[in-house]
Amino acid sequence: MISRTYKLKELAALIGGEMRGDGEIDIRGVAGIKEARAGDITFLSNPKYEPYLETTCASAVISHPGMESKKALVWNKDPYLAFLQVLTLFAGDVFAQYPRGIHETAIIHPEAILGENASVGPYCFVGRGTRIGKNATMVFSVYIGEDVEIGEDCLFYPHVTVRERCSIGNRVILHPGAVIGSDGFGYAKNGSTHQKVPQIGRVIVEDDVEIGANSTIDRATTGITRICRGSKIDNLVQIAHNVFVGENSILAAQVGVSGSTELGKNVVLGGQAGLVGHITIGDNAMVGAQGGVTKSIPPGMKASGYPAREHSLAKRLNAYISSLPDLYRRLKELERKVEKLGKGSFIDKATEDDK
Repeated sequence: MISRTYKLKELAALIGGEMRGDGEIDIRGVAGIKEARAGDITFLSNPKYEPYLETTCASAVISHPGMESKKALVWNKDPYLAFLQVLTLFAGDVFAQYPRGIHETAIIHPEAILGENASVGPYCFVGRGTRIGKNATMVFSVYIGEDVEIGEDCLFYPHVTVRERCSIGNRVILHPGAVIGSDGFGYAKNGSTHQKVPQIGRVIVEDDVEIGANSTIDRATTGITRICRGSKIDNLVQIAHNVFVGENSILAAQVGVSGSTELGKNVVLGGQAGLVGHITIGDNAMVGAQGGVTKSIPPGMKASGYPAREHSLAKRLNAYISSLPDLYRRLKELERKVEKLGKGSFIDKATEDDK
């Protein structure tokens, strides 16, 4: 982080907050409410952390309007978003952390085109016909294949791979080990062997997308695998060939999306959710962690469980399943009572009366 000190009143003004307390306090860093030290600013958004308000060592706290404390406070209607603004301020320009220019060990094809102030770090490779936008940064050992388009202000961390003919938009962040454009998983049975289906499509990653470490986006068999603008993909996510991920969607760690599935806008997939192929997930839908989605989900629906169902129904089913051992025990007791009654005179007399 860039070392800089701000007066608390400066930060309050920058985030549009209301000062409550001493605005002349020096703020030198940011931290969570439990680990913060003197000189740090933190935030309180979740009520379960309210007990830490008076015990935190932070010099100031961003909180909802109306919160009272002996600590210096900055009131803001969205404390978490305001905290992110402050965090971004202290983080500074991430590109400035890395050397600029072309490293002597980088291999760049003569027919590649690099934009103004683009940086290619040690042991990177840039293929023929590739175009890299201005201020783009390849940190270390990044592989860029032939005829790739990379936009402006991108940041590729070590061991990223972008294969031939793929397209990356502006301000895209690829974390270590991310692979864009690997072959889709396609084979046809030919007698006793599996014959590979050529994967001749490509991947398009639009502006402001972030893709986590060791995540893979497969190229289309034909056509395009597309990750639309603003989407955020966590670590160890697998997106198969011909998938469409709509704008501003969130995919948590270890999600798997099978081929030709379409995600709408603002879709949220919880960790380890798995989706079969050739289905549609509607706009604003959510799938809970480890949800197994076997059918299309309509817009706005919250689903969970396996197979994934509407969340409230899934919760009821889980509750029923958890009560099965007790129900089984009660059923066995009833069977024993019925069996005992069947051997007694009461049953015999009732049968005789019925005659």
